[in-house]
Amino acid sequence: DGNFQAALYAGGLPGSGAKNNDFVLLNGLTEGEKTTLKAKSGETVVIMGGRATGSKGDQKLFAYDRVKRKSPTLGKKAPKGAKVLFAGVEMDRFSGGIKLDGNLLEEGVVSLDSFGDFSLHLEFRTPYKPKTKPGNQDRGNSGVYIFNNYETQILDSFGIKGEFNFCGALYRKKAPDLNMCLPPLAWQTYDIEFTTPRFKNGKKVKNARITTRHNGVIIHDDYELDKGTGAGGGRPEKEKGQIHLQGHGNPVRFQNIWLVEKK
Repeated sequence: DGNFQAALYAGGLPGSGAKNNDFVLLNGLTEGEKTTLKAKSGETVVIMGGRATGSKGDQKLFAYDRVKRKSPTLGKKAPKGAKVLFAGVEMDRFSGGIKLDGNLLEEGVVSLDSFGDFSLHLEFRTPYKPKTKPGNQDRGNSGVYIFNNYETQILDSFGIKGEFNFCGALYRKKAPDLNMCLPPLAWQTYDIEFTTPRFKNGKKVKNARITTRHNGVIIHDDYELDKGTGAGGGRPEKEKGQIHLQGHGNPVRFQNIWLVEKK
């Protein structure tokens, strides 16, 4: 319907110059080839012909050309010794009613193999759902579930503040240090380093740990998980388990998934 919301960051974009997670929220309308956005604090941004100009009253603030951001790890090739879980044609690495959308993997699958400590590379794409409010959990919801305990949330959270149930979050446990979400329909990457919990005589002696890079930027840095996240917090932890790409009623798509087990 031509209505848009935008975020104006100081210093640059998240992960590339933005001073912190704070931003000015603008709302506006597209008419013809021109989009005009205004903030309650007085800033105005006009977008036309791939160029955005900002002002506040009579003061000109900036003039920027459009930048199409891309993850630096997008298309990263699996190294020697990696286990390729999906590269466009594989049907024998997951269970759970596997479906392909062309050469893309649909959500709602579970790896057949179980893993211990690992490094995981995964690429995902959220759908465009402009009629659903930003931050709504029906806006491209999925997740990377490790061992059915620890979920890294997938959601269209572009241009809003990162929360504990938004994209990149350790679901309902920890918000991402930075909201690195790209626009819907853009391919994004997760690069996850995971260390399993350790047990001795049936008792946990070390917690799980996770480092997550979202589109190449660290959003969780060697974070200690004392238990699972969300619903996974009530399930028994283990030293080996499967990878689950959560189905949540949204057409999230995946490609280029591979994993390196650590020895």
